[in-house]
Amino acid sequence: MSSERVISIYGPGLLGGSVALAVLERMPGVQVRFWARRDSAEKQIRARGIEAEFFTDAAAAAAGASLIILCTPVETMPGLGASIAGADLAKDCLVTDVGSVKGGVVRALEPVLGARFIGSHPMAGSEKTGIEVARADLFENAACLLTPTTATLPESLERLRGFWKALGCRILEFGPDEHDEKVARISHLPHMMAVVTTLAALRGDPEAIACVAGGFRDTTRVAAGDPGLWTGIAMGNRPALISRLKEAACTLSELVSLLERADESALRQFLAEAKALRDTVRPLPSKP
Repeated sequence: MSSERVISIYGPGLLGGSVALAVLERMPGVQVRFWARRDSAEKQIRARGIEAEFFTDAAAAAAGASLIILCTPVETMPGLGASIAGADLAKDCLVTDVGSVKGGVVRALEPVLGARFIGSHPMAGSEKTGIEVARADLFENAACLLTPTTATLPESLERLRGFWKALGCRILEFGPDEHDEKVARISHLPHMMAVVTTLAALRGDPEAIACVAGGFRDTTRVAAGDPGLWTGIAMGNRPALISRLKEAACTLSELVSLLERADESALRQFLAEAKALRDTVRPLPSKP
């Protein structure tokens, strides 16, 4: 049985909806709440068959909750944190989020919410958005990156670990800034490179889309992600992302130079190094 009583989820999108579905499936007896800015979101929540209290008042949704999860764009979290901090919070209330950027979020929320806030980042999602694509097994076998700080209470961290494990996650832990550096490499850079590839391939000849096969689809899939969401992520992790993009630009220049010199041996070595590194990426465990 979960130690949670009432879980308040802020933001009924893919991640928020998936958290709700997973909680209802895996944590019997836990009450679920949803907060959204607009009343119209309630109809979408009901359409997914999610039994949850619904709020548009951020403080009311937080009152008495044992766990609060921010599933909104990262740029909206400081404002929500301030509203939550002013609510009638339960003594054991723990607050976390699912944002893709942590340094700025932690620096904004920890002074307001204190030790009750611990950052989370489940590495799960899709280029699709909205509660209509949410699913209960989204977090199964996914890594969840927790970002405790020196202010974090050990018992609160252990409780948050237990929550994400109950949803099926594997737990990794980093400081907020180290998280942002690592995620810039393995999430934010690949997304932006998919965007660059899409633009470079199709801007000059949109009709080439008729020739697209699986390789192009696989390589550029994430470029179909929500532009508004990814603008917030890129701006929130701007220094780390700029550094990684500069590294990528140097690597691309290296490839151009190899081709200009027609250096077949060096090109083969370049490709072999990439293959060897890619081969070290473990496949996702199969779902039970």
